[in-house]
Amino acid sequence: MSEAAIDTRDLRKTYRGRAVVDGLTLSVPRGEVFGFLGPNGAGKSTTVKMLLGLVHPSGGEVRVLGGHPQDPAVRARLGFLPEQFRFQTWMTGQEFLEFHGRLAGLSAAERRTRIPAVLDEVGLGGRGHETLGGYSKGMLQRAGLAGAILARPELVFLDEPTSALDPIGRIEVREIIERLRAQGTAVFLNSHLLSEVEQVCDRVAFVKRGRVLTQGSMRELMGGVLPVDLRVNTLAGGLLDTLARLGEVRRSDTNTPGRADVELWLTRDDQIPAVADAVHAAGARLYALTPRRPDLETMFLDLIEDTPEAARSGAEVRRA
Repeated sequence: MSEAAIDTRDLRKTYRGRAVVDGLTLSVPRGEVFGFLGPNGAGKSTTVKMLLGLVHPSGGEVRVLGGHPQDPAVRARLGFLPEQFRFQTWMTGQEFLEFHGRLAGLSAAERRTRIPAVLDEVGLGGRGHETLGGYSKGMLQRAGLAGAILARPELVFLDEPTSALDPIGRIEVREIIERLRAQGTAVFLNSHLLSEVEQVCDRVAFVKRGRVLTQGSMRELMGGVLPVDLRVNTLAGGLLDTLARLGEVRRSDTNTPGRADVELWLTRDDQIPAVADAVHAAGARLYALTPRRPDLETMFLDLIEDTPEAARSGAEVRRA
């Protein structure tokens, strides 16, 4: 098994004869932001606990940062923000981080410089002297995030890190995750906010009933295609035929006078300039050329939901 940030093979956990995690295999490279997605009861929390060494697997293999998650030397390089946090509310934010810094083995000198820095980073600068009991839920979540990144871990587990935050707070957490990636820190992200996952994750895995259904980058999961929305004033001059040679024309709408909308699926990013060139060569005016992210919500429903309604919805999206 490679020394990836996370590597599991056929990981299993059984409670009273019921498999909560059943043959889960995944790999997370170092320095990557990895989204772990699935419905409630899919085994996500149990998987995270096994990766943290808090729960013993019933079978399979697991390696974290090249070692066993129950090894204290490995645990010292991990950070964790749980979804259901229970902090010592009589402590101040400063005392809370002092406590976690000592548990992580940071020296007094390191704590003096590091604690004010992480308080600023999570948006709690100047609030460290206040007790946690006076913090709002969003402030407590920020404090928990500060504790998770305090010791500069090599791998951080974030379980619903933005659930209690307003839009500004979500943007700030997104920026923190991006900085962690830039520093080479791997981030294992569990979130139901799929729009957040789309914006920060390099790859995602969909899990259901304790098994990974599929994993990969957004482009890989969408079959290596890039949807592009195109708006021009006309499709005359053979423009539609030219576009069809560049990619797959999924939809064309000319019902509005003086405007034509086309949904074009390309296979490579470097084909986008050729689309603009084709519009110019045909003598048409270009109003919009918008590469579109693959729709994570649609992929989630297609993979996770198995109701007839969801199947019909997914089929309609694929035909559109």
